Amino acid sequence: MESTHRASTDPGAVQTAGCWAAGEKDGCGLEFLLTAHVRDQRFIELMARVVYYHCGGHRLGLEHSMPIGEPWVPGSSCDHLLISLPYLHGPDLEHCPVPGGHARILWMLPVTTAEIEFRRRHGHEALERLFDEAEINPVDPFRVSVA
Repeated sequence: MESTHRASTDPGAVQTAGCWAAGEKDGCGLEFLLTAHVRDQRFIELMARVVYYHCGGHRLGLEHSMPIGEPWVPGSSCDHLLISLPYLHGPDLEHCPVPGGHARILWMLPVTTAEIEFRRRHGHEALERLFDEAEINPVDPFRVSVA
C-alpha cells in the first residue's frame, strides 16, 4: 500500500540505536523511529520503553501496536503506538546496513484507542486508508481520531 500520512510541521525525530542487535535473527533486527512535533526528553523516554517492551519478550513488528499507558503528550487522545513503515522519511530509511547484517527501521505512529479498535475490526490497511483520506498530520499530538 502506498501511504503518505502528510505532515505540516518540521518535526523532531528520535530513533533507537542498537535495538536490532538485542533481537536479531540471522543478522536482521529492528530499530524504531518516533517523529514528534517538538524535541522533548519525554520522547526519548518513550523510545526507551519501546525497546524495553520489544526486547523484554513482546516482540514488535510491522503492523503491531503498543499501549503507551498514558497520553502521548498531556491532553492528547493518542495513547498507543502503531508500528508502520517510515512514510514521513521515505522508503530509503527502512533498511539500514549494520555490521554483520541489517536493521529494518520502523515508524512508531501515535494513535488513539479508537483507531486501534478500528484496526482490529477492519485491518491495518483500512486504518491507513482512513489516515490518508483524513490527511492526518502524524506529528500533531492533538489531531482528531479518524475512527
